[in-house]
Amino acid sequence: MSLGVLAGYVIVFWADPAPTPGPGEFTGDENAVTPGVIGFVATAFIAVMTVLLLIDMTRRVRRVRYRAEVQEKLAAEAAEASGARPAPED
Repeated sequence: MSLGVLAGYVIVFWADPAPTPGPGEFTGDENAVTPGVIGFVATAFIAVMTVLLLIDMTRRVRRVRYRAEVQEKLAAEAAEASGARPAPED
């Protein structure tokens, strides 16, 4: 692309006036527009799903932690029963 063509594009871009509202565009108060019932339902759905996801994640993390505690106790009991010292943790 030559410098002349590029300069032409820049001049046309800067000279182009801002668009004015056409016959089908909204001209009312933009602050009075609300998302309505559909927006509320979508937001409520996302909020409920987030809460349910957090509850499920908490259950899973708690379950993993309890299983690790039980495995540590069983390993300690097995080591004590065999007379060996328990293995050190990393």
